[in-house]
Amino acid sequence: MAPSGQTKFDRYGLYCASMHTDEFGNHYSDLLDGSYDCVDRIVLNGFFVLGYTPGGFRTWWRRLHHDSDDQLDNAHLMRMAGRFGRRVRGYAQSQAIPVIDCRTGERKHEIAEEYLSKNPSVRGLFLILISRAIAPVWEVRRSRQGVIQNLESRKAYVNHYSFHIMDPDWGHIHYQDGRAPSLRSPDHSQRA
Repeated sequence: MAPSGQTKFDRYGLYCASMHTDEFGNHYSDLLDGSYDCVDRIVLNGFFVLGYTPGGFRTWWRRLHHDSDDQLDNAHLMRMAGRFGRRVRGYAQSQAIPVIDCRTGERKHEIAEEYLSKNPSVRGLFLILISRAIAPVWEVRRSRQGVIQNLESRKAYVNHYSFHIMDPDWGHIHYQDGRAPSLRSPDHSQRA
């Protein structure tokens, strides 16, 4: 669909194809699904497709660990989530990029807009917002012999990361991860 949502209909009134009225829409028409109408920023929603089925999750884990799931257990998953969070914060601190822990219901784009209005000359990654929300996580059950018996998805609070980038050509880009359902944050004290 075009930015304003126009669609093309055939002579019978049936939907035919998307009608893009801008360069972006025309160039990426085969990749766009639905419409986009956010004129002040580009929003990219990360989606970790392998993390939503037991087989996909196990495939992802094996790719990371040289085709082995010997270390696939709850402790290693929590450790990985904790490491990711510490590395994001460490990188941000080393680059003087603010990291804000958001409360439930806070409008993250408004936080970014306020930051941009006070810092109009920023370039690159300029803000990281972290919020907690319920998302699927994996529980790994092993037998006494260490064989994986079950990978079970359940809901838990996890950190969701929102990266705000200012690109000189594209403008404000907002990347928000779909947070891999495999990773659980071990720090439950930050719940909103």
